[in-house]
Amino acid sequence: MDKPIDRIERETMLLGRYMHMVTPRVDWQLDRSAYILLSRIQVEGPMSIGQLGDAFRLDASTLNRQTAAMLRAGVVERIPDPDGGIARKFAITEEGERRLDYDRSRNLAGLAKVLTDWTPEEARQLADSLSHLNLSIERLDGRPWPRD
Repeated sequence: MDKPIDRIERETMLLGRYMHMVTPRVDWQLDRSAYILLSRIQVEGPMSIGQLGDAFRLDASTLNRQTAAMLRAGVVERIPDPDGGIARKFAITEEGERRLDYDRSRNLAGLAKVLTDWTPEEARQLADSLSHLNLSIERLDGRPWPRD
């Protein structure tokens, strides 16, 4: 009989695979890295390369490449630090908000199809369990994702 940790490993691996099937990225507006970076900027507000590096544990060269692509796509803009700091920050543009909302709606529609025969309580239990898992990972990593 599988131990719970064996099942969790298998099910999280499968979840990563199946999410690509449920919400194929064919007509998406953003690539995966832009989706995640914009999601963080949307929650936290404008962020510098250093802040993004701390939040995602990515080096500056990787982030410079990703933010340059996002600037070219018009989904972020560079602004002076609203707090008066020296480093310029990246803020999400209206186009970035539009694309992020579009892609998020595709994610939600895919999940809604999967959960169509679930009870509200089953969906709530899954949401609570996934949140608990992510919070535990973030606690170990030391970098929590901002939540409402």
